[in-house]
Amino acid sequence: MPEQSSPLDLAEGDPFGPHNLPYGVFSTPGHPEDRRVGVRVGAHVLDAGAAAHALGSPYARLLAQPSLMPLLAAGRTAWRDVRRALTAWVTVPSHRPDLEPLLYPLDSVTLHLPYEVADYVDFYASEHHATNVGRIFRPDGAALTPNWKHLPIGYHGRAGTVVVSGTDVVRPSGQRKAPADPAPVFGPSVKLDIEAEVGFVVGVPSEQGVPVALGDFREHVFGLSLLNDWSARDIQAWEYVPLGPFLGKSFATSVSAWVTPLEALDAARTAPPVRDAELLPYLEDADDEEPGGFDIRISVEINGQTVSEPPFASMYWTAAQQLAQMTVNGASLRTGDLYGSGTVSGAEPGQRGSLLELTWNGRDPLDLAEGKRTFLEDGDTVTLTAWAPGPHGTRVGLGEVTGRITASP
Repeated sequence: MPEQSSPLDLAEGDPFGPHNLPYGVFSTPGHPEDRRVGVRVGAHVLDAGAAAHALGSPYARLLAQPSLMPLLAAGRTAWRDVRRALTAWVTVPSHRPDLEPLLYPLDSVTLHLPYEVADYVDFYASEHHATNVGRIFRPDGAALTPNWKHLPIGYHGRAGTVVVSGTDVVRPSGQRKAPADPAPVFGPSVKLDIEAEVGFVVGVPSEQGVPVALGDFREHVFGLSLLNDWSARDIQAWEYVPLGPFLGKSFATSVSAWVTPLEALDAARTAPPVRDAELLPYLEDADDEEPGGFDIRISVEINGQTVSEPPFASMYWTAAQQLAQMTVNGASLRTGDLYGSGTVSGAEPGQRGSLLELTWNGRDPLDLAEGKRTFLEDGDTVTLTAWAPGPHGTRVGLGEVTGRITASP
């Protein structure tokens, strides 16, 4: 009989090879309460805690946990050392007898939210997105608000409704009022939308009253994942003046089950767009040795059909600047804090990261196999996928984030 190949024998160019190794949390059939830290290797997940124990690693206690929280809190030195150990474990042939029994096919496990979300903040960092939204809602005025190029604008969201990829999203209900309506009405949203984003996960906390400087981004942020900030545009439009997003956003935010460590994306670092407004010193990054942007290519699918490919490299404000803005007033970070980049949109129509933009607020419906779409209908499934350039011409895959719309109760 021919020798059976190992799950560690990956196809050339596999985006989830040893150069990537994103972290997640999984359970096996029949034992949903037994959650374990896992590392994705190709189409399998490695039980990281069991692997560390089998190989006599000093990191066994850190990895044999039901959540990523202890690893997140351990800090950058531990993040680096654990990643180096994992890379050796999956690439050194002599480790295979110990590791192969600890590899589970992805389709045989359940993936969970890998950390407890402490706080959730969402930004508005794409100039293309902000300009499009301004032109839609303020056609006779300036597309960008006066503050937009001076600071990363954001809002504080709801941590308790962040859900893992694959969780159904119930259509929210609330008040809405079209401009021509004499009074508001209550009912299910009729303008349910998506926002294709990248989320950044905080590991090491900070002290209240002490801002986090731009240069300390890597000391606090563990990694990133894809994020879909579902949005009820009709509810949002009626409620947001004067305090901003509330019920139109807080019903659900979906994140990938996988967190890609920052070190896996070193080859994807890129300079942000040229800024055309002078920045205050705490946001000024022109002289930083490490470029602040990430070259991440996102794809948005509705019911399996690609409708957009937003480029994250075009984001005006970087993740480091957003972290600095979040804390410049002395607000503290906590382990498990999550902040979203804001909708990722590019310069071209096919690069817009929301249906609000893709359909120009419903004026230009999308043609899908199931029919025309302005906003989401019950039963629609939205999937975000992405990749970034890796070392030596490889690609780094970012785990997908998907959600299906179900009817309002």
